[in-house]
Amino acid sequence: MECHLRTNRVLVAASAAVLVVVAAWFLPSFLTAADDKGAKKPDPAAVARAREQVKMLDDLYKTAVVGINDTYVEKQADVPAALVAGHVFDVMRKKGYHDARLVDVSGKPKGKAAVARTDFEKAAVKAIQSGKAYYDEVGERDGKPVLRAATALPAVSKTCAACHSMKVGDKLGAIVYVLPIK
Repeated sequence: MECHLRTNRVLVAASAAVLVVVAAWFLPSFLTAADDKGAKKPDPAAVARAREQVKMLDDLYKTAVVGINDTYVEKQADVPAALVAGHVFDVMRKKGYHDARLVDVSGKPKGKAAVARTDFEKAAVKAIQSGKAYYDEVGERDGKPVLRAATALPAVSKTCAACHSMKVGDKLGAIVYVLPIK
C-alpha cells in the first residue's frame, strides 16, 4: 500500500511539473548561446516587458515548487521539489524559451551546480545577501539584448529549512533567469 501511495505521489509531482512546462510553453522567448558585443540598445518598453515576464515566471515556478514540496515531500529521502524545478528549467532551455537555474546564496550549496558562475550571478548573490529581493541587468548574448535577472528564494517551509540546515525565512538561494528582450 505504501509503495502504491509513493507511486501516486511521484505521478502527481510529475504531472505538476508537466503543467508548469505546458504553462510556460506559451512564453514568446527563445534561447541563444554565448555572450558577445554589438547589439543595439533595447527599447525601454521591451525591457519592461521582459521584467514582467520574469515576475510571471518567478511566481509560476515558486508556486509550483512550494506546492510540490508541501504536498509530496514528507522527508529528506523524498525527491526534493528543487530537483523537479531543475528538470523544468532544463526543458525550457532545451525548447529555447529562456534560461533559468537555482543558485545558492546561503554559502552552503547543495552541489557545485548551485554555485554562482558568471559575474552577473556573483553580483546577484551579493545583492540578495544584502537584502534585495530582485536584481537585474540588461546585457547581450550572441549580439542580441537579454535581461539577466535574479530573484531571492528563502527557505519557505520546515522541509526546506531542515534539508538545508537553516531556519524558515533564511536566505537559501536565487532563481537566475536569462530572457531575450524582444
